[in-house]
Amino acid sequence: MIYVIHHCRMQTDQRMDAYNGPHVVMWIQGTDMKRRDFLRRAGGGALVAGAAVSSACNRERGETPVTESGSRKSFQWKMVTTWPKNFPGLGTGANYLARQIEEMSDGRLRVKVYGANELVPPFEVFNAVSRGAAEMGHGASYYWKGSSEAAQFFSTVPFGLTAMEMNAWLYHGGGMDLWREVYAPFGLLPAAAGNTGVQMGGWFNREINSVADLKGLKMRIPGLGGEVLRRAGGTPVNLPGGELFTSLQSGAIDATEWVGPYNDLAFGLYKAAKYYYYPGWHEPGTTLECFVSKKAFDGLPGDLQGIVLNACRAANQDMLAEYVARNNSALQTLLHEHNVDLRRFPDAVLSRLRTLSDEVVSEIATKDEISRKIYHAFSEFRDQVVAWTDISERAYLNARAAGQGQEPG
Repeated sequence: MIYVIHHCRMQTDQRMDAYNGPHVVMWIQGTDMKRRDFLRRAGGGALVAGAAVSSACNRERGETPVTESGSRKSFQWKMVTTWPKNFPGLGTGANYLARQIEEMSDGRLRVKVYGANELVPPFEVFNAVSRGAAEMGHGASYYWKGSSEAAQFFSTVPFGLTAMEMNAWLYHGGGMDLWREVYAPFGLLPAAAGNTGVQMGGWFNREINSVADLKGLKMRIPGLGGEVLRRAGGTPVNLPGGELFTSLQSGAIDATEWVGPYNDLAFGLYKAAKYYYYPGWHEPGTTLECFVSKKAFDGLPGDLQGIVLNACRAANQDMLAEYVARNNSALQTLLHEHNVDLRRFPDAVLSRLRTLSDEVVSEIATKDEISRKIYHAFSEFRDQVVAWTDISERAYLNARAAGQGQEPG
């Protein structure tokens, strides 16, 4: 008889002694393909024995035991999102995450994605997952400032961190621990699951030549950027993506920001506004999030928990890569096929917005203890990472621009 012992944390002599004697013990440490090839050659007896030992390994780890058929308990989850169904970049980013989870788990955890308004309204997904109506949500944390002012730090901060700097703070600067602390009272576990990079300043139906032109401006702009606009004399409006075009076209709003050329072209915003401004001072590196019901997450075996978190990391990287790859092509289409008027915000406007941004962000520290703690942690990390960015990314980009005959930015 041949016993097959899968490579697991069976490190005690007692385990091995159980298979001593006249039997042949084979230790398979190679790839899954090598294991399967061996099992096919060894026959059904080896398959049953291998499954038995694998079950012992899983019990050792506290996981769902493998049955004789090789299957494990499967899970079916729902993911509610703030984005229109299958919308490029954002909606497809949620689809990518769900697909990665299913493929990495070999179908043991399947996630059905619901677009905005399919199951719950777009701005209700946070509460829906918190109360257990769905296991996962996909959105941006600045939408939940009504539940927690501190949550906004984990999407984007005006004149704050770029996508690369944001990931550095979350993964290696303590940001993720703080994010989890903010979401814990809501029974949610957050994870970064995408990034748009630097966004555009937005679409305007009137020129912005000075700070005075911001007064009375009714603009769709969420999060901290919206409060900055309010202090500059404008009126911020928070609308889901699906309502932007009609609101701008009808004159219900004078301007809107969304993401950047790739998404803005898909929404047809060029049909509703003439001027397209940059840079996106309000969203320099916006993190998209996946938040999971802590109760549902704790109900998964350990390997599936790891798959969910690592799939989020993969989605986080993939979305940023997609935006960087597609934005300029979309911008050229807007400029040359749709005759969009591309404008840079005047320096005086950006300077005033920067001053107001510093005021708005610092005032969050006065809201409560957790906001104060996050503000100081964020500010400290920003100051030290900017010092490095100045002599790495910024210095290189200036050198590249000068080498191409451009004026350094």
